Amino acid sequence: MTETVQPAQQTPHPTTEYDAIIIGSGIGGLVTATQLAAKGAKVLVLERYLIPGGSAGYFEREGYRFDVGASMIFGFGTEGTTNLLTRALDAVDMQIDTIPDSCQIHYHLPQNLDLKVHRDYEQFIQELSQKFPHEKTGIRKFYDECWTVFNCLNSMELLSLEEPRYLLRVFFEHPLSCLGLVKYLPLNVGDIARRYIQDPELLKFIDMECYCWSVVPAEKTPMINAGMVFSDRHYGGINYPRGGVGQIAQKLVEGLERYGSAIQYKARVKEIITEKGKAVGVRLANGTEYRAKRVISNATHWDTFDKLLPTATPKKEQRWEQRYEKSPSFLSLHLGVKADLLPVGTECHHILLEDWEKMEDPEGTIFVSIPTLLDPNLAPEGHHIIHTFTPSWMSDWQGLSSQAYQDKKNAAAQRLITRLEGVFPGLQEAVVYQEVGTARTHRRFLGREDGTYGPIPQRKLWGLLGMPFNRTSVPGLYCVGDSTFPGQGLNAVAFSGFACAHRVAVDLGVS
Repeated sequence: MTETVQPAQQTPHPTTEYDAIIIGSGIGGLVTATQLAAKGAKVLVLERYLIPGGSAGYFEREGYRFDVGASMIFGFGTEGTTNLLTRALDAVDMQIDTIPDSCQIHYHLPQNLDLKVHRDYEQFIQELSQKFPHEKTGIRKFYDECWTVFNCLNSMELLSLEEPRYLLRVFFEHPLSCLGLVKYLPLNVGDIARRYIQDPELLKFIDMECYCWSVVPAEKTPMINAGMVFSDRHYGGINYPRGGVGQIAQKLVEGLERYGSAIQYKARVKEIITEKGKAVGVRLANGTEYRAKRVISNATHWDTFDKLLPTATPKKEQRWEQRYEKSPSFLSLHLGVKADLLPVGTECHHILLEDWEKMEDPEGTIFVSIPTLLDPNLAPEGHHIIHTFTPSWMSDWQGLSSQAYQDKKNAAAQRLITRLEGVFPGLQEAVVYQEVGTARTHRRFLGREDGTYGPIPQRKLWGLLGMPFNRTSVPGLYCVGDSTFPGQGLNAVAFSGFACAHRVAVDLGVS
């Protein structure tokens, strides 16, 4: 990641007490911050790095602007209530120009299962049904049931499920939608898919449909989350922010400051200060202390409770850690390639897997984003960005000398390029720039335990019922982001931000 120079900023005064301090400027934290600032709260965001966004950030090299994470972005629609990124920006008078993508994913899967998830719902259903004509009825019923979930979500304002007045209001306004969602809360995708589908290969495809964003197969993926993703890609669609994914965080910060709150960079929180068991502020690595009426952590659950709290992890949080484990990190390969490598009609997002049994293995599934097919200005003229990433564990990258670490990165990059040659013939010769990131890279720059991208169930759980909300067992301390309801994904952490801000605002009396 680049040492991006930030404009001069006013350092907050350590003795000032804020309404809320937010640890980390990932999208969940920034949505919480901007929602609170828009309500008149005084907010301070503390970011350990030089730019905001976390895994939705960016870095620049030799004329390329690379997204740190995936470029498949939900939440930028214009209708309904699930367009959470659009709504978050609107709250602080910000907008981003977006570029619609006509296809969510081009799959390259075992047994020559090659198909595209088109933005047009009927086109996708027809293409999938042509691959599995004997399951045509089941395919329709399964994905239509996903629409049932989505329509329930899309009919109501998505705020904190911990706030009784909101729940009462939304139930009276949308009783059928609420009852519908209650029905699906304990269910996982696998429960629903097996009602309608018997073909083992098609069920494996449904596993991949879940794995590509939840990092677990269908039996462990909550149906509520799938209803959102599997339908919103056809409703609001995939829309790429012009200028790169990093623009989302940049605009949220601009809006935050416009509304009188602040962000401080190079501010690594060392400890959450507690007094009489209540969270009252934070202490930075340089010794500076800030006080607030509420403290909100956008760090992972493990970083928050096992590292930042000065006391032992509360029993409630220990029970959470018995149900969930860290998802893998990713091995990321950022490539600059000659533009003539990609023929006309190449899609922006691809997933490659040659063996179903290796879907969850390290370097098993390969994810590909080519954002310059949507926004050519992210690369020098005549070139494209190919961002490839695949699951990888921290344990594979520890205990290495500098040279051994570099050699292992280069070998891993070569393995990925060799496999991708099957999708993009001539890739090796077209590469003009290459950079590799590992779990160690993600831990260093994102401040996430083992470089993880969030929690995943250790075993099959009851849908979303096991996911914690924003309040914690420590008074005054809240969590936001992928360690809270409803889990991983950019739109999901935006949801958690709306919910957290709503709960905190009610508690502060500024709602």
